[in-house]
Amino acid sequence: MTTESPLGGGSDERRPSADQPTTSYPATGTSTPPTRPGRPIGLAIAALVVGIVAFLLGLVPVVGTIVGLAAVVLGIIALLRHQSKVMAWIGLGLGAVATIVSIVVAVGLGAAIDSVQQDDPAVTATSEPAPVRTSSTPAPTASATPTSAAADVPADHSDALADAETIANGLGSSKLETYAKLVAGGASETAAQYAVDTVDADWQANAVRKAKAYAADGMTGDVLRNQLVSEYGEQFTAEEADYALAHLDD
Repeated sequence: MTTESPLGGGSDERRPSADQPTTSYPATGTSTPPTRPGRPIGLAIAALVVGIVAFLLGLVPVVGTIVGLAAVVLGIIALLRHQSKVMAWIGLGLGAVATIVSIVVAVGLGAAIDSVQQDDPAVTATSEPAPVRTSSTPAPTASATPTSAAADVPADHSDALADAETIANGLGSSKLETYAKLVAGGASETAAQYAVDTVDADWQANAVRKAKAYAADGMTGDVLRNQLVSEYGEQFTAEEADYALAHLDD
């Protein structure tokens, strides 16, 4: 014998009432995580671009150095800010290479310019000091051969000869003193030598003339002879001085 359920339906299972709350369970499955914003890579890109430009300009002195240093600085800043390491390192490396190459080219160019200047004969000639001409007057040589009056004589030789006639015959000077006075007056050594060798002068008579003038002032004996032959005096030869003393009373 079966017992009928008071709820009907022939089943003794209790059904929830309409006002009884129901429990909901979360849906199972994979959820999509939120996307993170990408890191900025502006400095890394700038370092890469500037590094490439610096590498291309590496053979240009100064310019390559400046651009290369800029690439190195940008690469370091990009690495410190944790931007793209690949681009930052490439830009930094290219900038460093460009800087080194530019410096080497500048040094080599400077050395080449210095070498060219040192090898240039014009520059070397201008850097050498001009020779200093000494003021000492060489004595005329005794072996010079008188030039014929009919020969072609340069103008400066003729002028020196005219001056020599005035000095030798007018002042009674010795041959050496006449030569020294001509050179001191502006004549060349060649013209002065020609003049004293060519002038019509009696050097012994000039020595007598000078000796008598010094004797009138009270100078006698060895003092007078030294005055006649001394390089600080009249510069006559020893023979001319002896002749003058021998003819002092003529």
